[in-house]
Parts: sequence; structure tokens; C-alpha cells
Amino acid sequence: MISVGGLPPVLAQMGAIGAPAEGPGKRGAWGYAGPAPGLGVSPTGNLPDRQAWGPPYIGRARVAGFRYAQGMKQHALRGGLAVILGLVLVAASGPRADAAPARDDKDKLAPPPAVTTGSVATRAPGPAVGAGKAGGGEETIAYRATAGVLPLLDEKLKPKAQVFYVAYERLENGEPMPAGSRPITFAFNGGPGSSSVWLHLGALGPVRVKMGPEGEVVKAAGELVPNDATWLRFTDLVFIDPVSTGYSRAEDDQDPKQFHGLDEDARAVGDFIRLYLTRAQRWQSPKYLTGESYGTTRASVLAADIQSRLGVFLDGVVLVSPILQFQTTSFEVGNDVVYPLYLPSYTATAWHHKKLSGPLAADLSAAVAASEVFARTEYTLALMEGSDLAPARRDAVAQRLSELTGLSKAYILLCDLRPTLGQFTKELLRDRGLTVGRLDSRYTGVDRSAVRETPEYDPSYAAIQGHYTAALNTYVRGTLKFESDLNYEILTGNVHPWNYPQRNRYANVAESLRSAMSFNPNLRVLALSGHYDFATPQYAMRYTIAHMGLSAAQRARISQVFYASGHMMYVRDADRIKVYDDVAAFYAGGQPDERR
Repeated sequence: MISVGGLPPVLAQMGAIGAPAEGPGKRGAWGYAGPAPGLGVSPTGNLPDRQAWGPPYIGRARVAGFRYAQGMKQHALRGGLAVILGLVLVAASGPRADAAPARDDKDKLAPPPAVTTGSVATRAPGPAVGAGKAGGGEETIAYRATAGVLPLLDEKLKPKAQVFYVAYERLENGEPMPAGSRPITFAFNGGPGSSSVWLHLGALGPVRVKMGPEGEVVKAAGELVPNDATWLRFTDLVFIDPVSTGYSRAEDDQDPKQFHGLDEDARAVGDFIRLYLTRAQRWQSPKYLTGESYGTTRASVLAADIQSRLGVFLDGVVLVSPILQFQTTSFEVGNDVVYPLYLPSYTATAWHHKKLSGPLAADLSAAVAASEVFARTEYTLALMEGSDLAPARRDAVAQRLSELTGLSKAYILLCDLRPTLGQFTKELLRDRGLTVGRLDSRYTGVDRSAVRETPEYDPSYAAIQGHYTAALNTYVRGTLKFESDLNYEILTGNVHPWNYPQRNRYANVAESLRSAMSFNPNLRVLALSGHYDFATPQYAMRYTIAHMGLSAAQRARISQVFYASGHMMYVRDADRIKVYDDVAAFYAGGQPDERR
């Protein structure tokens, strides 16, 4: 159990991915329907209740070609030695030394890219299951880091926005590896409204935020340590902050709303990728996308868009804590499909907090498997009967739910066999005066009132927010040498209301991913899911994959692997390494181990 107590609510901390149980724009399972870190919001773009959850949003800073209205200073590239990891500042520009992106009048007002070099010791990836192996033992790899901005251009090459990115290239003998054989991965988080900080400094990059072995909070805020499981071992990396996140902003004469929507956002990120590939001369590189949470929603739309519109064919897509079908996470009246899909995560959480008994208490995998069987059979059938369910059958289902969730039979009957996420996270440890987290249900918190129906805040987000914010701001300016006085938007509400093209139905991008896989028979997909993730529960993704309408050959190109942690499974050391092993196997052409 990971405890975070007595912390105040934070804006965008607890929003439900789907619309709230009480309806759009009202308080739902987590108090309001708003964004969460790296997560999706309601497909209708609901905002938090400002009066109930703190001050109104601060107005959006406006930018004119990155001449910041709030005193942004333009800084020249500085020489000198960096402290962290022995990084050395070098004179260079652009993503690759041998193919520096051109800088013309259209983006001359943007800060110049800051380029540094360094090295990191990496571990040998674990063995792949199937045809491929990553190979190699432990080694120290050299890399070059570039922090800068690229413009989003209209057809007349007029900048519409400036997009901040951080790129890492592995070096051999001081030079980038051959572009034709070296993979390149474009990575981003979700929100909508999240920067790429979580994947960047949590799992993929050469440095990571220091946490305890299980993801516990450490005293030193934002301390960075070498990441021996960096993906830079097998792929170059480009971290993208979509418009209005990080340092990315729309130009002063442009309406940022043109970038704030399901399709609009994917198109903008696609345009960034095209320009980066062109300027860096990486068109012949194997190309991958990695998204987390709503970033997986973006990746699914993006894969279809850039392949059909831009001819950017992908080798693979990695979905970290995926959410493709929003109905699977929406606790709305009448949407009974959500309850069976959350049940295995309820079971896993109850197992972790020692609320199960008998054979279910012995083994996590066995308990989850039993929960999945009940969820897709007896539980689903019982919910379909509604009020026509016979009293004896209702009683039997409530008893089994009690055994699988750790909640009392009486409480489950009061919930009409339908405990919402907020009710479960408040009720499970009520006898101990604790709540459990949404992003990671291993974390616990303390509310002011023990008799509330739902928690005040998400202790799993409170545990990481400050550390990642401090680390990013220190790292970008102190190590990467990119200097800006603009606020780096870790997770912003300025992108809302987010535009979903769906009307009176749930957002569902699974069809976009299926289309991309059909369009490109070489495209492979890897989904990573945590057992303790209530934001994007693992069984919801299993359900989504099973309902994508894939042929047997297509189904063989998509894999889902599981971790004994939550939404950001990499905060747990053992799972950060397991992610590394699984993804290295995937890039090498092997089949990751899908066993729970």
C-alpha cells in the first residue's frame, strides 16, 4: 500500500474519462468531469466545476512567433559543461548534425534549438517470446539531445503555431546511426491537455524521475537519475508537446481552438511529424508512435491519418494504458457495459489491499482470471435483466460480487449490483479511513470526511505531480539548455472544451486503428495495461480489441501485456524494466509475453 495523505485537491486531478454518472457537466464518480494526467475527458468535453474545485482557469498566454507577451526572453545557445549525467553542450542545430533543419523567415523568431550530448548505461533487454530478440548485453550508449520548436505551417508556409519537442539520437563514434536502419519513435501523453513529461521522464528517456521501488514518494522533489531502461537503446526518440501544452503555443493571430479536438489535434501532430521527418531526413527510418492514455486515442487516429494523408507508413504503435472506446469507461445511467469491464480491476485492487479471502487471496493472476469469467458471463447476463432479475438470482450475484470486490454484500445490493468507480474507491478501505487511487489503486489517501460517497482527490496523481513538474523545469533549462520564461504546461485545462466529432454517441477510435492496420499490412500494435489502473482498465482494452472486427491475421499483429501496477506502470521499478523488455522484443519483431 502506497499512502499519500492530507493533500488538497488539484485541478484536473480526478476527472472521469467518460461523462460523469450524474450527467454531462455535473459531478460524477470523481467529483467532476474534468481532465486527469495523461487521460481522456468526457467525449462531450466537460470541464471541472470551477466553483467547487478551486479558482477559475488562468487566461491563456498568447504568443507572437514565440515573442512571449509575459516577458519571454530570447537566449542564445551557451557553451559550457552540464552537471547532470556529464552532458556536454556542443555547437550544433537541428535534429541531426548532417541534416540540420532549415531556419527561414517563417520561424526565425522561435528560440534556437539547444543541443547537448551525454551517455547512459543500459541493461540488456530480457528475452523476447517468438521470432525476434533485442540481443546484446549491458552497454553504455552515447546520445545527442535537441530541445527546440518546429512551426506548424499553412499552405503558404505561414506559421500557425510553434510546437516544442525534445529529440534524442543515439550516437556511434560521435555521429547519428544510419537513418535507414535506425528506428525513430514519436511519443506523447494525453489529457487532452497533457505535455509529454510523463513518458519522457518516467520511462522512455535517458534520465528518469527518482521514485521508490514501488513508486513511493521520495523526499527530494524532482531528482533525476540515469534510466538504465531507456528506449534509446533500440530507437531514437522525439517527445512532442501538442499545441497549448508544454511550451507549445498557437501564434498570436491564430485561434488555438483550431488545434483542440480529436481530429484537429491528430492532424496537427501529424503535420509536425511530417516536417520533422523532412528536416531531419528520416523518411527512410522505421517509424513508430507511442502514446499514453488519451495519447493512445490520438495515436489511433494519427496512424490512420498520416498513412492515408501524408504517406507516412508506420512499423508499429505502442499504446500505454490505452483508451480507444470511451463507452468502456463511462459510468452513465443506462450504460451497463462499464461495470463488468471494471470488475477485474476492482478484484485486483481488493487483492492488493488484502480484502479478498479463500482461494482468491492466494494469487493475483488467478483472482483476475476468475473475475473476468464472472464478468463476461453471469454478471453481464444479470445486468441485462435489470429489474426483471429474480430475487434469488440477484442475491447470488451480489454474493459473488462481494467475494470478488471486497465490498459487503449489503453495500452491493444498495448499489443495485452496480458500484461506480467513485463508490468503490471510497468504500473499499472506509473501515481504515482511507481511499484508493484512480490512476493507481495501490496508492491510498485520507479525506476530510469518512462518510462521503466518493473521494476528494486522487492520491496517485498527488504522489507524482510535484516531482515530475520540478524535474522537467530543472532538466529543460539546466541540462538541455533550452531557456524560456513561459510556463511549461504540464497538464492544462486551456484546451477545453475539447471537440469530439461524435454527437450523441461515445467517441470510438478503435475503427481508426483497424483501418490503419488494414491499410498497412506491416503495422503492428502493442498495448500495455496495468491491473491497478482505474483510468483505463485493462479488461476494457481486451473488450475493445475483441470487438474491432479484426481478421485472424490482423489479430495476430496486436498484443496486450499486463503489469502489477497502475496507469503509469513505469513508476514501479520492476514494471519499468518489464516495459523495456516487452517493447524491446516488440521492436525486434518478437511477441511479448501476454501472460498476466
